[in-house]
Amino acid sequence: MKTQIELAREGILTSQMETVACEENVSPEFVRQMVAEGKIVIPWNHLRKPKAVGIGKGLRTKVNASIGTSSDIVDYAAEVRKAQAAQQAGADTLMELSVGGDLDRVRREVIAAVNLPVGNVPLYQAFCEAGRKYGDPNKLDDEMLFDLIEQQCADGMAFMAVHCGINRCTIERLQRQGYRYGGLVSKGGVGMVAWMLANNRENPLYEKFDRVVAILKRYDTVLSLGNGLRAGAIHDSSDRAQIQELLFNCELAEMGREMGCQMLVEGPGHVPMDEIEGNIQLQKRMSGDAPYYMLGPIPTDIAPGFDHITAAIGAAQSSRYGADLICYITPAEHLALPNEDDVRQGVKAARIAAYIGDMNKYPDKGRERDREMSKARRDLNWKKQFDLAMFPEDARAIRECRMPEDEQTCTMCGDFCASRGASKMFSGYLRGDKI
Repeated sequence: MKTQIELAREGILTSQMETVACEENVSPEFVRQMVAEGKIVIPWNHLRKPKAVGIGKGLRTKVNASIGTSSDIVDYAAEVRKAQAAQQAGADTLMELSVGGDLDRVRREVIAAVNLPVGNVPLYQAFCEAGRKYGDPNKLDDEMLFDLIEQQCADGMAFMAVHCGINRCTIERLQRQGYRYGGLVSKGGVGMVAWMLANNRENPLYEKFDRVVAILKRYDTVLSLGNGLRAGAIHDSSDRAQIQELLFNCELAEMGREMGCQMLVEGPGHVPMDEIEGNIQLQKRMSGDAPYYMLGPIPTDIAPGFDHITAAIGAAQSSRYGADLICYITPAEHLALPNEDDVRQGVKAARIAAYIGDMNKYPDKGRERDREMSKARRDLNWKKQFDLAMFPEDARAIRECRMPEDEQTCTMCGDFCASRGASKMFSGYLRGDKI
């Protein structure tokens, strides 16, 4: 079967493209053209057929939620609940990133529990299985790795983060610059660097990139070029190792598109605010406007417990400057395995950030809802406020647990309600009709 990008190049408008166009309020032909050019991807899988979600140019910024077991906590039911919590909170995509327990089981149970496009990182299971089988993850062999990628695609993965851009050149850049302040923070990236150094070999995912593409093409799974050398500290941001990997990933994105595979580029981790715009401009220019999947970015290193907030600040800027998919961060980041509540908070924070960024990325179509909310607040129309709220249940719950004597006001101001007093004075000068 042909991929979305191959069909789009032939002028064929698929049902997935039509769904995306309807959801985004753009023309189907626009979506088809952007898919054909590799500027929009639709994570898909012929065997599973998840919800059609468009990621890329001219579309709203999407939010990804990541879940998965660890070597310390293996609870399959909990991961299913977290997946469902992410979907209920409004995540657009989901990544299943387990490294503990029966990895086939947790992946399949999570996929079955949601209708979102689900992605993963195949190196996680590859190194886990090699460690179990040989007692040493560095004994992973090429055939085992490629067979595993095929198996995971057959299970229904809609997109897959594959660390193809790590190679001898990127490792040399890392060594020559004197390593890093924050070290390496990507599990897949560290695993591949260790494997290459132990075996004195090139990364097979880079060396045999055409084989990676061929596997994912068979399922129309999006190839997301993993950011294995992303910065884990703002003082490592934009260093030579990270930029070298980004350069290779952008080249590979172009090659993969030419081969008929949908391509994403990932990056960049911890990034100070003043570097976010430049990072996105660089990726877009070098990749030919391939969709950019931003991991974070986290613009400060000193707020553990609140990194969902720091990441939301970075994500809003990323969305504003052209990022297409944001990976959420939870309050547990850098501290512990997230629970269900962490997942919900992470998704909601990232959704707010993406919305704020889109308001500035698309100012001609992104602010009407805010204007209507302003009028509803001015007119003390509580029902309308809840109808317009991004998270109405949360807003309603806060108000209902602290109801005022005068239900028209709130307990913040009570008798001193500014909106009520000002509206009386300026009732003859209202902008817009009363709601």
